[in-house]
Amino acid sequence: MATSKVAVVTGSNKGIGFAIVKALCQKYDGIVYLTARDESRGKAAVAELNKQNLKPEFHQLDITCKKSIAKFADFIKTKHGGLDVLVNNAAIAYKNAATEPFSEQAEVTVAVNYFALVDVCEALFPLLRPHARVVHISSSAGHLLRIPSTKLQERFKDPSLTVEKLSELMREFVKSAAKGDNMEQGWGQSAYAVSKVGVTALTRVQQRQFDTDPRPGITVNAVHPGYVSTDMSSHKGPLTIEQGADAPVHMALWPVEESAPRGQYVWNDRRIVSWTDPLD
Repeated sequence: MATSKVAVVTGSNKGIGFAIVKALCQKYDGIVYLTARDESRGKAAVAELNKQNLKPEFHQLDITCKKSIAKFADFIKTKHGGLDVLVNNAAIAYKNAATEPFSEQAEVTVAVNYFALVDVCEALFPLLRPHARVVHISSSAGHLLRIPSTKLQERFKDPSLTVEKLSELMREFVKSAAKGDNMEQGWGQSAYAVSKVGVTALTRVQQRQFDTDPRPGITVNAVHPGYVSTDMSSHKGPLTIEQGADAPVHMALWPVEESAPRGQYVWNDRRIVSWTDPLD
């Protein structure tokens, strides 16, 4: 069993995830796994980086498939015995012109962006080594004030919130969207925003868990990468994927010997911002 340092980036065959893998290959003293649900696209992405003399490894990973997650976790455990960097990048967003009913958009968006991320964490967190760095790609849409209801806000920022209670909150939103009363109940009208608020809230909950973990120094932070020109943004964002990767990579490579941010909401310029107060 090899004992090299290991980094994993989910959903990384294109866009910000691809740029994160590229930067880690350039800066990280360890093995970097580019993962994608589509094997051919993943291997094509690896081949593209190989042309730049970068050497990521590839492994198939569909975060919406528990069997795929379990297979990947078993592979990492068997081959490497542990994991040092995990960047949860994989996500979806419906276009503004999407014709699917909002109830469907809510169910699918939350399933991928929140519940699938939770599944990945449950499978890979036991493999994290001391001082591991976990980065969840959130969004400016993941700010708490994107939820209009102050009562819901209070539930999201409850210091005793657990993963189970947070997941129930996310299910409540999906049910509300199905009923069509999501506006009346104070959820707003953006499934993407609710899903990313869930991701940012999850970051805080998980850090509290890591703070009592026998493995020292594990940190998890949520990062807003900025408005980046990707397929997800229909290439309307002004930032390059390399610029979008900067803050996530910065957090992923925070030195072990330095006191790292813990459970924070980090902006694309590397600033730690308040998740609960109005943005400047």
